[in-house]
Amino acid sequence: LRRAGDLVFVSGTSSRRPDGTFVGASADAMGVTDLDIRAQTRAVLDNIARLLAAAGGGLDDLVSVTTYLVGMNDFRGYNEVYAEYFDETGPTRTTVAVHQLPHPHLLIEISAVAHIPRSTAAPQIRNEEPRP
Repeated sequence: LRRAGDLVFVSGTSSRRPDGTFVGASADAMGVTDLDIRAQTRAVLDNIARLLAAAGGGLDDLVSVTTYLVGMNDFRGYNEVYAEYFDETGPTRTTVAVHQLPHPHLLIEISAVAHIPRSTAAPQIRNEEPRP
């Protein structure tokens, strides 16, 4: 997270778990990987919600999201899950197709900007860095 005034910037967030594995990615005994865009999208949005909560806000505070999809064939599944979290009054949204993400098990990454007034911010990001 990075704060600038009342804006909080969330860098690219994925479905990575603390143990380094990914929600929505599994492999069978033969090593064949199954990737689930719906599970990954839910995990990404839940991860963003946790980050915003730590900053004193929530998903309702988002004003803009940029989504990176490895394949636009996954847009429908992503969009269905996105609609569970946001309606037409949700944040502005841009969705971009990318060649790849930092790990081959990732189908999606989302960066976001939230408006969280400094008066409600969590202490760990309340203060901006001093400007020269």
